[in-house]
Amino acid sequence: MSQQHTAAPVPTPAPAPTRAVAPTPARPAAAPRDWWRDAVIYQIYPRSFADSDGDGMGDLEGARTRLPYLRDLGVDAVWLSPFYASPQADAGYDVADYRAVDPVFGTLADADALIRDAHGLGLRVIVDLVPNHSSDRHEWFRRALAEGPGSPCRDRYHFRPGKGPRGELPPNDWESVFGGPAWTRVTEPDGTPGEWYLHLFAPEQPDFNWEHPAVGDEFRSILRFWLDRGVDGFRVDVAHGMVKAEGLPDLESGEQLKLLGSGVMPFFDQDGVHAIYRQWRLILGEYPGERIFVAEAWTPTVERTARYVRPDELHQAFNFQYLTTHWDAAELRSVIDRTLDAMRPVGAPATWVLSNHDVTRHATRFANPPGLGTQIRLAGDRGTGLRRARAATLLMLALPGSAYVYQGEELGLPDVVDLPDAVRQDPAYFRGDGQDGFRDGCRVPLPWTRGGTSYGFGGGGSWLPQPEGWGALSVEAQTGVPGSTLELYRAALAARRAHPDLGAGDAVQWLPAPEGVLALRRGRFVCTANTTREPVVLPTPGRLLLSSADTATEGPETVLPPDATLWWDAP
Repeated sequence: MSQQHTAAPVPTPAPAPTRAVAPTPARPAAAPRDWWRDAVIYQIYPRSFADSDGDGMGDLEGARTRLPYLRDLGVDAVWLSPFYASPQADAGYDVADYRAVDPVFGTLADADALIRDAHGLGLRVIVDLVPNHSSDRHEWFRRALAEGPGSPCRDRYHFRPGKGPRGELPPNDWESVFGGPAWTRVTEPDGTPGEWYLHLFAPEQPDFNWEHPAVGDEFRSILRFWLDRGVDGFRVDVAHGMVKAEGLPDLESGEQLKLLGSGVMPFFDQDGVHAIYRQWRLILGEYPGERIFVAEAWTPTVERTARYVRPDELHQAFNFQYLTTHWDAAELRSVIDRTLDAMRPVGAPATWVLSNHDVTRHATRFANPPGLGTQIRLAGDRGTGLRRARAATLLMLALPGSAYVYQGEELGLPDVVDLPDAVRQDPAYFRGDGQDGFRDGCRVPLPWTRGGTSYGFGGGGSWLPQPEGWGALSVEAQTGVPGSTLELYRAALAARRAHPDLGAGDAVQWLPAPEGVLALRRGRFVCTANTTREPVVLPTPGRLLLSSADTATEGPETVLPPDATLWWDAP
């Protein structure tokens, strides 16, 4: 039975001319040293990418069969969100067994086949690692509950007696990122109310105590398990949250959410995390092939982020300051400069990203008024959002360093903002306060074909309902269509690979430009981006390579359309 639901029609963008250099073949698996400095890495959210068995849930075999599509798109590597054994309380970020594949996604043999086939296509494979917390079904935590207070396994988590005459109050005032207290009280084996345990996210995700040596030993073993299977790296989930301030002190503020990312949190961005990463870096050094780490580290400044990518720590860190920047020339130039300035002293590449599985897709985010943030889902003006998303993508791919692409953004997919309450699965939604609980909107399964019960996602329905009209944005509908968002991405990635001045680097040269316009040069390459709602006339800098929108060159001058980015080869 189809799981589609009625939603506002999704318009197909009017075709616009696309000019690009000819594509080049995929890079071989034995890429040059430091491949990650200019890599374009594609995030696969396995449950929503491709379903091989028709059960409505994406899986590893489905992802494996679609790898040629990613090779042809022109990316260098794939990053897979968690596929480990899990009760799926938070879409797999609650891991019960780090060395097993959840049956909903397949088997270890499927993981091995995906890694093997990806390497055969010249694609590297990065897997998610979730070291801040486990599932409450993890063997250690189950033993901790069963054995009661004083159990050695309790020391591997943060168990504490409560406050108050009968221990009825949480040990401190920390709040979960998903809303509500960051502590849950357990019922002891004798049936009495007992200790509390810390969970910065859902109650099903108890935080590890990284002061305990067994935790570090276990994760070093997990790293080797997957490295031995051939993975090329790890995306470290909540890389800023593993170490807590000594004594777990009260925050003493009723406005924790406003303080997140401010640098004053006793459970985020503590200096102790860096010793862990120095140990991990030594392990990667034992393996050939330039294996890497990328940090999901939400920090208050790019300068703090740079500490995670010092030469003996991690290789990359997501640039969330860039992701959260509005479509505004002055703001964009500021965060680009600050990022490059922060990364240069530590010798790490800047890493750019516009969307992922936790935030509003940028085709919707840029359709909404500034100030709503990355978590608010309004449909906005679809046409405006798509124009800006296409322009923002060309700007991102023009910058020095590495870039991440979230599955479906190459199709111009918007968030699905009208999912029925009954189908939502984001744990933040059920917690009520904290986040808005609408991350499901960016996780709706991809449309591959114009029709079918799930638009080619699988043989049956889909775990989240896809909107009617989703087929107009499918891979099938956009392939070979001049001006489609998919062909724009393919052209941009081919041009980025072919042009000698694109990719790795640590600086840009800003050129004079009117207010609201960015113009940057990198050798012979020039990028011009108009963030305003009005056309702007600029001197033509050279030969047009690519445009995110319809444009016309008129001899010595070019009309730069509103919300558009152009690439040039400029001697």
